[in-house]
Amino acid sequence: MQESEQGGKRYRQPLVSVLGHVDSGKTTLLDYIRKTRVAAREPGSITQHVGASEIPTDVIYSICEPVMKALNLKFEIKTGGLLFIDLPGHEVFSNLRRRGGSVADISILVIDINGGVQPQTVESINILRERRVPFVIALNKIDTIYGWKSEDGRPFILAEREQPPSVIAELEKRLYRVVDQLAALEIYADRYDRVKDFTRTFAIIPTSAVTGEGIPDLLTMLIGLVQRYMLDRLEVTTNEGRGTVLEVKQQHGLGTVITAIIYDGILRKDDTIVLAGLNGPVVTKVKALLIPEPLQEMRATKKFRRVDEVSAAAGVMISAPGLDDVLAGSPLYVVRDMSKLVDVKRDVQEEVDRIIIKTDRVGVIVKADTLGTLEALIAQLEKEGIPIRRADIGDVSKTDVFEASVIKSKEERYAAILAFNVKITEDAKREAQSRRIPIFTEVVIYRLIEDFERYLEELKRKEEEKVLSIAVFPAEILVLPDFVFRRSDPAIVGVEVLRGRIRPGYPLINENGKRVGTILDIQYEGNRILEATAGQRVAISIKGGVVGRNVKEGKKLYTEVSEFEDEKARSIYFSKMDEDEKELYRRILWIRYSRGG
Repeated sequence: MQESEQGGKRYRQPLVSVLGHVDSGKTTLLDYIRKTRVAAREPGSITQHVGASEIPTDVIYSICEPVMKALNLKFEIKTGGLLFIDLPGHEVFSNLRRRGGSVADISILVIDINGGVQPQTVESINILRERRVPFVIALNKIDTIYGWKSEDGRPFILAEREQPPSVIAELEKRLYRVVDQLAALEIYADRYDRVKDFTRTFAIIPTSAVTGEGIPDLLTMLIGLVQRYMLDRLEVTTNEGRGTVLEVKQQHGLGTVITAIIYDGILRKDDTIVLAGLNGPVVTKVKALLIPEPLQEMRATKKFRRVDEVSAAAGVMISAPGLDDVLAGSPLYVVRDMSKLVDVKRDVQEEVDRIIIKTDRVGVIVKADTLGTLEALIAQLEKEGIPIRRADIGDVSKTDVFEASVIKSKEERYAAILAFNVKITEDAKREAQSRRIPIFTEVVIYRLIEDFERYLEELKRKEEEKVLSIAVFPAEILVLPDFVFRRSDPAIVGVEVLRGRIRPGYPLINENGKRVGTILDIQYEGNRILEATAGQRVAISIKGGVVGRNVKEGKKLYTEVSEFEDEKARSIYFSKMDEDEKELYRRILWIRYSRGG
C-alpha cells in the first residue's frame, strides 16, 4: 500500500533518507531495516521499488508493538508505512531535492557511539538544515560497548534493562559526550525516552545496525513523529506525477534510463514528462515503467517487471527516448494537458537557472556531477564567503580553464576550479598546467572546501611574506645626546624608539622630511637584533648619516614609510599596524610632503 485515505484526504508514505559520517554504519543500518520486512511478512506481497525500500504498516505495527507497550504509546498509522531511500550518503541525499526543500520528508542521522560527531556528521547536519528536513539520531554500534549483552532485534528500551550497571554507565558517558558535541552545533538532543517536547529537542535512539537492537525504537520514533507533525506535507495534492531524478544510467537492453523518486501524484506509461537537461528542458514520453521483481535485492537486481503506473511515494526506473542529457537531481513533471507544457518547461528551466551560476564577477569556477550536489556545494561555498564566478554541471573542460585564467589577472586567489565528483578532460589538464590554474577535485563536499581554504591560507601567507619583506613600518626615534659612537660612514648613535618599530634596511628622514640615510644594523646590549620597538634604547648604524649635519643629537628621526599602490598589498600592510602606528604613519606622510616638498 503506497497511500492511505483519511476523511477524504489521501496521504502518501513518508520518504526517509539516511545520512552520516563514513563508517558510522549507515549502510548496515539501512540493510537491517530492509531485512525486517522480509522477516515480518510474505515478501511477495510488498510493492517493490527502485532506489527505495518499503516498510508497510503491518510490519511497523508488528516490530514497534513492544516499544509502544513499554512506553504506553498509541497512534494510528495514516500514511501506509515508511519508504526508505535505498542509497545512503550525502551526495545522493543532495539529489533528493525539490523546489523549496527536499524530497526526503524525514531523515536518520547515524552517529557512531565510539567516534561521536565527525566532519561528515557536521556536513550532513548542514544539508538537513538547508533543506529544512526534520531528523532523528541513531546512536549506532551500542553492541561494541564492552560487556553489552546483545539479543537480535530487541528494542533498546528493553535491552537497557538487561545490562550491568558498568555498561549503562559507559553508555551514558558516550551518549552525553555526543549530546555535548551536538549542542556545540546548536542541535539540542537527548535520549528519545527522555524527550518531553520533540519540537525543541532531537531524539537520540541508541542502536546496533549489526544486531538490530534499537531498530524497533527507531521505527517507532520515525512513524510517531510523522503521524504527529507531518501529515500536511504528506497529503497527495495532484494526479499528475511529481518527482526527482536520482540517477541517469545505462541499462542493458533499454539504453539510457533514469531512476526517480515520485513524491506526489501518479506516473503512467505513455505520460509526457518534462525534465532538466544539459542543454535545456527535455520533453519525452514514458516508454516503460520498471520495478524489481519480488524477492530481488534492490541494489543488485537485474530482473525487472513492467507496470502501467506508480503512485507516490515510489521509486521507479523510467525508460524513454532522449534521456542522455538529463541531469541527476532534475525535477520530473508529468504533463497531461498539453496547453500547460510551455509553462512547465519554463518552470523547469527557472529551477535550473536558480542553481547554475554564470556571471562576470571575480570568483571560483565550480563543476559538479548533479544539480543536487551543485546546489549543496554552492550553499557551503557561500556560507564560507567564497565568491563564485561560474557554477555548472559536467566535467572540467578547456573552457573552464580559460574562464579561470581571466580571473588570474584580477585576483589570483580565486583563479581556481573546484570539481566535485567529475572528470577533467585531457585538454583541460594540459591547459591548466600551462596556465598554472589549480584544479581541486574531491567526492566529499567538506574536504573539497577544506582543500581550497588551505590553498587560500598558503597564498595569503606567501602574499604577506612578499609585502612584509619590503614594507617599512612607521617609527619615531630620538637621537640620544652624548651617545654618538661614530660620526659618519656610517654614523653610529644611540636612539630611543618613541613610537612604532625599526628594522635594518629602513630608510630614515629627519624632522624636515629630508632623507638622512638607511639603518644598517641595530644592537641591544652588544647583541645584534632584527627589530626594536617603542620603549627600547638601542644603538643603530646609519649608512649616509652624518652626525651634526643631517643627524642631530636630541632631535627626532622618522622611518620613510612604504606607500603601496596595490590595494591588496596596502590592506596587508595596514592590517599589521595598531591605531597608534596608523596615526604615526599619517604624520610621517605629512612631514614628508609638507616639509620635505
